[in-house]
Amino acid sequence: MLNRLKRLEGQVRGLQKMIEEERDCLEILTLLSGVRSALEAAGDLIFEAYLEECQAELAKGQGDTRAILGAVRLLRR
Repeated sequence: MLNRLKRLEGQVRGLQKMIEEERDCLEILTLLSGVRSALEAAGDLIFEAYLEECQAELAKGQGDTRAILGAVRLLRR
């Protein structure tokens, strides 16, 4: 996950540089779309890990389904 986030950081810096260089808007939008997709994929992986953790807690009779719903709402924003 950390490597993914570092790659994203590089892409965001690339966006900044493209804007500073006044690059073509379509090129900027293309990279922006890739950054957005990569962020969503990272969020999905984090959410998947969270669900696995919650499942383990629920199996032990602990945990809160409301917290899971809250996480779903956060991810859908």
